[in-house]
Amino acid sequence: MPTYQAPLRDFQFILDEMLNIYEQQHLEGFEQVDADLVDAIFQGMADFATKIMLPLNSSGDAQGCKIEDGQVTTPQGFQQAYKQFVEDGWATLTCDPEYGGQGLPEVVGTFVTEIQAATNMAFAMYPGLTHGAYSAIHAHGSAKLKRKYLPKLVSGEWTGTMNLTESHAGTDLALLRTKAEPCGEDVFAISGEKIFISSGDHDLAENIIHLVLARLPGAPSGVKGISLFAVPKFWVNEDGSLGENTGVQASALEHKMGIHGNSTCVMVFDGAKGELVGEAHQGLRAMFTMMNQARLGVGMQGLAQSDISYQNALAYAQDRLQGRALSGVQQPKLVADPILVHGDVRRMLLAQKSFNEGARALVGQQALWIDQAERHQDKALRQQASLLAALFTPVVKGFITDQGFKACVDAQQVFGGHGYVHEWGMEQFVRDARIAMIYEGTNGVQALDLVGRKIMGDQGAALMTWAEQAKQFIEESRTEPQMEKYSQTLIKNLGDLEKATQYLAKHAPSKPDVLGSASMAYMQLLGITSLTLMWARMAKLALRALASQTQEHDFYQSKLKTADFYMSYWAIQTRGLVVQIESSAEQICEYDAALF
Repeated sequence: MPTYQAPLRDFQFILDEMLNIYEQQHLEGFEQVDADLVDAIFQGMADFATKIMLPLNSSGDAQGCKIEDGQVTTPQGFQQAYKQFVEDGWATLTCDPEYGGQGLPEVVGTFVTEIQAATNMAFAMYPGLTHGAYSAIHAHGSAKLKRKYLPKLVSGEWTGTMNLTESHAGTDLALLRTKAEPCGEDVFAISGEKIFISSGDHDLAENIIHLVLARLPGAPSGVKGISLFAVPKFWVNEDGSLGENTGVQASALEHKMGIHGNSTCVMVFDGAKGELVGEAHQGLRAMFTMMNQARLGVGMQGLAQSDISYQNALAYAQDRLQGRALSGVQQPKLVADPILVHGDVRRMLLAQKSFNEGARALVGQQALWIDQAERHQDKALRQQASLLAALFTPVVKGFITDQGFKACVDAQQVFGGHGYVHEWGMEQFVRDARIAMIYEGTNGVQALDLVGRKIMGDQGAALMTWAEQAKQFIEESRTEPQMEKYSQTLIKNLGDLEKATQYLAKHAPSKPDVLGSASMAYMQLLGITSLTLMWARMAKLALRALASQTQEHDFYQSKLKTADFYMSYWAIQTRGLVVQIESSAEQICEYDAALF
């Protein structure tokens, strides 16, 4: 069975030294946050995840979920694990204290999520989607709706889902057909079928609150006519007790590649009773609160699966004896050298390690921007943080899950044939990680959202704000000669990003399809450049720590050497991406469809 060690020291490094979260007392909810509390939370989740969640990962994958007469049962052990998860208070961490939450910062909760997603991605999806439902109702629901649903969602006694996709309406929600008919005071009858609904039905909680997109009578066509409804599995009476089934049922389980321990359902709403969340015809606005929350979580899933894959690939490479190093025998007392001596194995492992640690820093920065956008006392800084968080949402979701999946494949490759069989667990990581590139908006859609809405939509204002911060970092580093090579690499990456942006700005007005054909390369370009900044910042901290004769020499030396590898392996790829955009984007658009 795979093993896992939560990267607690890396969490400390990012939160304390890089993001300085313990100096953010001007943010609501940060006043009582200190290193001892946060470290205790991380250690507690690490213990729970490695002892409870990880052992259920393989068995849950093998058993999967089952359905009988519309009732879904989860794999053996999931019920007991979820019961303990709720009793230990893990569902409440970042929720509003008014409804029973602990009010901790998103940046803390995000790293707790990494531990969960690494050890059992399928299980972690149940509370993860619940938190998304909580966020949507908290942001858009009426006071009555909040009182009715939030306390139980916060505690984890009830779980939540989001229901968007229909068989004919995936990315294009304008085609959505599910209907909502008024059937009483503030009550609506929801009718339709949704597919691919994660955690759609299960035996973990006494009630499930489905957030469902549907159309009211006379609603405008297209996305402007979509409303959002809260449809509980069992109706919640005025006194808080549960009534009868509202008319919603799982009709089938999807047979899928991975995340077998999560119940991905076909949901049928047969006049199911629900309540409006937010304003009529403003459903997408409310649902996107949940989806943007979910996209950060999905990005973390890509990182988490990459990290546990890397940890096990590294352990295997250190133990597996095959062949001899090209430079000569390294372990003469053994029948062969560990495969860690071989150049391509080292390349794959270093690519994973440098990606994982850089991506973790970016996800931490993204979570802090979200906290600042919601909690900062300065309105201008709130707006700036919101702008940056919106810009990087598709990058965190799309770029990190793309590269995270590739890292899982590399980790599997380190095992050779052993990575292809079930026993070692590597093939499960590959299968589970694959969905993160698809759900919550496919990565192609994320890339198009990035270039279309986030770059061209505001004439590059958000991108320029971020680029100015990167340039300010470069300027502040001029007094430290050892930072020169990192700064120069960052300058080159920013230049490549500017060239690609100028290309899109020049060609998109006359050839809008160029945005689509260039979008994936552009997202990768911004992703790599953003990690270059993360690694430059981490290298600066490592240099200072090493200069101070730190007792943690190996930790900081590893950071510095990994930064060097990132600059020489990942960062240099931006030039090729610019060339790819400039040379092929128009060809892709102009290729005759009849010639495919």
